Amino acid sequence: MIKLLIVDDSALMRRQLKNIFQAEGDFQIEAARNGEEAVELNSRFEPDVITLDINMPQMDGLTALSLLMAERPVPVVMVSSLTEKGALSTFEALNLGAVDYIPKPDGTISLSIAEIEREIIAKVRAAAGAHLKKSRGLAARIRGDLSVSKATQPAPPKRSPLAIDQAASRDGLVIIGVSTGGPRTLEDILPRLPANFPWPVLVAQHMPPSFTRPFADRMNGLCALEVFELQRPQLLEAGQICIGRGGADMVVVRRANRLMVSSRPESAEHLWHPSVELLGESVLQHCDPRRVIGVLLTGMGYDGAESFAELNRRGARTIAESKQSAVVFGMPAELINRGGATKVLSMEHVAEQIIQWVNAG
Repeated sequence: MIKLLIVDDSALMRRQLKNIFQAEGDFQIEAARNGEEAVELNSRFEPDVITLDINMPQMDGLTALSLLMAERPVPVVMVSSLTEKGALSTFEALNLGAVDYIPKPDGTISLSIAEIEREIIAKVRAAAGAHLKKSRGLAARIRGDLSVSKATQPAPPKRSPLAIDQAASRDGLVIIGVSTGGPRTLEDILPRLPANFPWPVLVAQHMPPSFTRPFADRMNGLCALEVFELQRPQLLEAGQICIGRGGADMVVVRRANRLMVSSRPESAEHLWHPSVELLGESVLQHCDPRRVIGVLLTGMGYDGAESFAELNRRGARTIAESKQSAVVFGMPAELINRGGATKVLSMEHVAEQIIQWVNAG
């Protein structure tokens, strides 16, 4: 049995989530109305996983999360509104140690939840077995401080960029696929790339439409390279990290003999978006695999594994994140199982390996 704690100030939301997981048959469920009750039940009930609303009276979700991680760390899935403000709060929650997030329904809750029921179940199950990353910033918060202001919300640490050989070739491409646990992982990898990094970087991170621009803005403040959300067709240029737009897929195209990256509507043939698999397929079609570095990071499912394995078979160098550091060892495990990983590395060694390969030409 999986012990699940549902935390939400809405009685209707608590009941809807409880009904979903009771129907699964292998969940033991408790519910809390606010952050204070969540902290108390975390010690008494000892859940395997928690769903946690962000906006609640008495103690909000971010403050509760900081106390949960300080007193008894447990995988937490945030229940977040699909707004830019909700995105910023969600990134802070991931920074504090939350594993993933699910969208908070708008309008008629019963109808909205029905549309994403399988996603909710899959994310909570994956979180229950997730590898927890250390919480940043608020673990030492004193028990009596029940507010989390912007002034006290933790910022990710600045990472010192690694060095790049000035003679490194400029005609390559780095593609990165990532899902559950991705924002925290990318914050530990991308800031290590220096301002003179000579290859463009494309990132397909599974995210809803309203989240990718705030995430790109957040990363732009952390990285030496320019980071932006893909809005229109762009030439592939050095010095840039392009984040695929949520609600769309990202592909490499060739126009007038120039390589570009472009968005297109979500493909019904692919389960996750922006699709890592579709990005890899487009790179296979338009790029020399010998000049490609593919990186498959934490995430549930198998998105990107087949196309990245094929890139590897044709000469691309590929990295799969190791089980030791992956929040969810799904996507990288699938690449390894297909024999498509040149290297299997923990998160902290990925940037260094990318730079070594770029320097080697």
